[in-house]
Amino acid sequence: MNKKRTELKVSALRNGTVIDHIPSENTFRVFQILNLEHIPDQVYFGTNLESKKLGKKGIIKISGKFFAPEEINKIALVAPKATLIEIREYEVQKKEQIALPSHVENIVKCMNPKCVTNNQAVPTKFNLIYDHHGRMKLACQYCEKTMAQEDIWFV
Repeated sequence: MNKKRTELKVSALRNGTVIDHIPSENTFRVFQILNLEHIPDQVYFGTNLESKKLGKKGIIKISGKFFAPEEINKIALVAPKATLIEIREYEVQKKEQIALPSHVENIVKCMNPKCVTNNQAVPTKFNLIYDHHGRMKLACQYCEKTMAQEDIWFV
């Protein structure tokens, strides 16, 4: 009997991180904001993969990389329902859904050109808020300008 292969086999990570359940449309943005194109180690990613949870999803596997809190906050702002899986010696050490922070500092640029943070050496500070449709937004603590998720620029 001739069985057709329906899945792709990818080598397991010895040490590193898997970012799973990324909305497909944000996979490349996560890749870009983490500067993964400059990683010297193996990076695997897929997008538009079947997912029972999301319909379609993206996944990124990075060998030898573990993320700092500010990097995790960047991922959370772009893919708030993503799962972060840390692997050491081929074993899952930690698996958790990323949590959105209530505020972020020094990782996002204010879109208001008149904001003090764009004209002086002042670190940016934003509070996470939700509009009346339940969509996540960032509000600048200085000028109070709000930004939707798709308007976020990282520093």
